[in-house]
Amino acid sequence: MNWITNVVRPGIKALLSRKEVPENLWIKCPESGQLVFHKDVESNLWVIPGSGYHMRMGSDARLKHMFDNGEFDEIAFRDVTADPLKFRDEKKYVDRLRDARNKTSMKDAVRVAAGDLDGLEVVIGVQDFEFMGGSLGMAAGEALIAGLEEAARRKSPFILFAASGGARMQEGILSLMQMPRVTVAVQELREQKKPYIVVLTNPVTGGVTASYAMLGDVHIAEPGALIGFAGPRVIEQTIREKLPEGFQRSEYLQAHGMVDMVVHRHELRPTLSRLCRLLTRSPAAATVPLAQPPAEPDLAEAAAAE
Repeated sequence: MNWITNVVRPGIKALLSRKEVPENLWIKCPESGQLVFHKDVESNLWVIPGSGYHMRMGSDARLKHMFDNGEFDEIAFRDVTADPLKFRDEKKYVDRLRDARNKTSMKDAVRVAAGDLDGLEVVIGVQDFEFMGGSLGMAAGEALIAGLEEAARRKSPFILFAASGGARMQEGILSLMQMPRVTVAVQELREQKKPYIVVLTNPVTGGVTASYAMLGDVHIAEPGALIGFAGPRVIEQTIREKLPEGFQRSEYLQAHGMVDMVVHRHELRPTLSRLCRLLTRSPAAATVPLAQPPAEPDLAEAAAAE
């Protein structure tokens, strides 16, 4: 027996050909440190089963969850100049855009779509934090305006899932101009007397918070979401005071009247359905009728039959 040929070489070959474990197979809960299988978190709508911590949810998963049978028609929006200011920091802005589009397969940070929510026609906009922090630029502004105008045309509610770090600095004042433009589109929807509902997810900060994210007829927040203009660390350094526990989180803002309700992600869909029907005075969604209890036997008829 040749020990090198029969034992050592097969052992080295097996070691080198061993498949590597995917990096995203397990997810660590930022709150509890619990390790959870990736598929379990995904099937639980990106909520950690043990702690209830709400992970960020991508735009595709969000839209498929909200619309009936996961079916929707995505709304196209006007193309804009890719790099109007020829901006460059550590790398060119056009390169950052290309990388973000390759990573997310999205045109920009906002997607808008129309479809049915429990049989009621709605338009939904989703800001995806994976695309450059959900930052608001010209393309994102065009997407939001296209969605709001489509909702006004269809005379249907508009639901916005906000998640953003603010305006996109690479577009300067052109990104800031999107805040009043979207605000005007919100007002046009209101003139149709249709609801504009905002769901605040983690995080919503900067100019987005200072404008259309706080103009909703109803404001819903997911548990533990960070919502504010400047971050807590910046505020502490400015006022030189320690902030209260849970400052700028969903529950704190609800207690202080800035958020109407905090809703677990599992309850968001039925909550939004009820709100849309209530605010549009639409009939309740069709439900399966309860089974009727069996009729009690008529003893007199039974005796006569005998």
